[in-house]
Order: sequence, then C-alpha cells, then structure tokens
Amino acid sequence: MAVKVLVVDDSGFFRRRVSEILSSDSGIEVIGTATNGREAIDQAMALKPDVITMDYEMPMMDGITAVRNIMQRCPTPVLMFSSLTHEGARVTLDALDAGAVDFLPKNFEDISRNPAKVKQLLCEKILSIARSNRRSTSFSPSPAAAPVSAPTSASVAPAPAPRAPAITPTSAPVRRKAYRLVAIGTSTGGPVALQRVLTQLPANFPAPIVLIQHMPAAFTKAFAERLNSLCRISVKEAEDGDLLRPGVALLAPGGKQMMIDGRGQIKILPGDERLNYKPCVDITFGSAAKAYADKVLAVVLTGMGADGRDGARMLKDAGSQVWAQDEASCVIYGMPMAVVKANLADAVYPLDDIGRHLAEACN
Repeated sequence: MAVKVLVVDDSGFFRRRVSEILSSDSGIEVIGTATNGREAIDQAMALKPDVITMDYEMPMMDGITAVRNIMQRCPTPVLMFSSLTHEGARVTLDALDAGAVDFLPKNFEDISRNPAKVKQLLCEKILSIARSNRRSTSFSPSPAAAPVSAPTSASVAPAPAPRAPAITPTSAPVRRKAYRLVAIGTSTGGPVALQRVLTQLPANFPAPIVLIQHMPAAFTKAFAERLNSLCRISVKEAEDGDLLRPGVALLAPGGKQMMIDGRGQIKILPGDERLNYKPCVDITFGSAAKAYADKVLAVVLTGMGADGRDGARMLKDAGSQVWAQDEASCVIYGMPMAVVKANLADAVYPLDDIGRHLAEACN
C-alpha cells in the first residue's frame, strides 16, 4: 500500500515540485495539498494522510500552530521544511517541540540543481517516517516495522559472533563507575530526545558529555543555545580546542566531524564528502574509544540508519558501556536497533529513564 502524503505550503511552485518528486516514487501517493495551516488541519482530518510535509511560514495560520492542532486532533507524522538560517533553525526546533517528527532544509537551488539527490532524500524520509509510525496513529508503544538502514559512514570489520542474548529494558541494572566521558549519538527525533535526557541531569553532573546529532551547520548553534537555556548543566556548540569539563555538554557542529584526544581536547575537522553523516556518531565514538578505552558510557538514541553501531563496537571492544533507547519510545527505531541487533547494548532503556540512569551511573 502506498504511503499517503499531504503537502502543505503557501508557495504554488514548491507544492507542485514536492508533489511531483513524491509522486515519482511508486510507494508514495500525494492525496492532497493545502496552502495554509487552517487548510492543513481540515485536510489532515478529512484525508487522514500517513505523513504531512509542512512549511512553517504561511498566511492564515503558521506551520507550528498547525502542527500543534494536528497533534491534538488527528496525530500524524509531520516533516517540516525549514530555511538554513539561525531563525529558520529556531522555528524548526519549535516545530519539533510542537510534535513534528523531522525536518529538511527548504532549498530551491538544490531542487533545480540536483533533483535526483533531492528526490532520494525526500522519498527516503517520507517512507521511513511512515513505516516507523504505522505502529499507531497516536504514536502509542507497539512493535514498529524497522526502517531501512542507511549505510554507515565508518568502515570496520564485520560484526563478531553474538556476545549475549538481547537485552531487555528491565534486565540491566545501572552499573556505576567513574566514567571519564558520556557520549550520546542520535538523529531523527534527537532534538526532543536530547532535551528530555539532558534536562534530567543535575548541575553538578560529574562527567563531561559530548553530543552528536545529525543536523545542518546552520542549526547546531541554535540547538545548543536552546538546550543550554533549558538544562541545569551547560551546553554549547563545540569548537576546535575545547576541553572536556564535568557538567558541560559539547554539541558537534553541523557539517563537520568531532573527535576527542587523550588529553580531553576536542578536535573539529572538516566534513568529509565521502561520509554520509556530518557529524558522524561512529567517528566521535571511535575517537572516544581510543582516548578513554573502558571509561566511556555511550548512549544511542532515536534515529534513522545505523550510524553509531560501528563506533559502539569499538567502545565495547575497549571495555566501555553502551546503552540504547528502547523501540517503544523511539521516533525512528533505526540507530538503536542496529546496536541492539549487533548485541552491543549493555542496557536498553525507555527515553524517560535514560537521564535518571545517567545520573545514577556517573554518581
């Protein structure tokens, strides 16, 4: 059955182009369009799409208000389109708080210059979001179909033989240890997930933290500022030369790679075009394994694909601990699933328990 999509945008050109791109995929059907937020609510209730694409700046009613109303009246996965500006980042983060699942940059030049790449990215997003959320129209916990895993961006040896039976959320007590670093990797659904985890940490959290969130370069500074305003710990966008400090979370800058050396210093490197993700969880996790061996506690949260699995394997081989978010609380059960299926997870926890368990483990 084709994924039914409602396209919402006040630009006739953008509505047509998005509709054409989506309709070119046999697995997707555009069942309607809307020109403002009010129309979007009416169409969502009448047509019951599987996914909605939404602009944020529209007449009559903006996209964020529309998302809030849709989540209250007929919960439906929403993919936001946003501008690559600081203000666009702020508004997009507001939309994610309101209930949107994910976002894509709204770049007219890319659509005209590289239509094949745009088609692949947009259609993959739509299909993965729909596949993940078909478990329930209201996003209640139940088994979800696994999203297609994207290729990982780090090349390492194949997975070894299974180490242990699959871990269940209730089977893994928190292991306390003097961790020298907490490393958290995430993608789709990550902005809200990170907010829920980090706001549970006390101001005197004893370990340094690094955060790797798949996000464009224009967004990470605004995201770090938002987290810093909400959390008791300090959060900032990482810069080359930053030193790891207890109670400070450093967010990898978008479009680049973040590594850690044995002195606890951050290295920010240009994003390699050969890598799928910039920043890449595998890259940061791998450097942490080399720098701190068994003194790292890594967490893989919601996200599409399998980034983090190979880095988690390097951390496990060095003796470190790896946690994964459970399926029921994930927006997209891709990255944590890859870690769990490779038998690399020491514990699997619901999202709302992870912050509390981090505070216990590092106490």
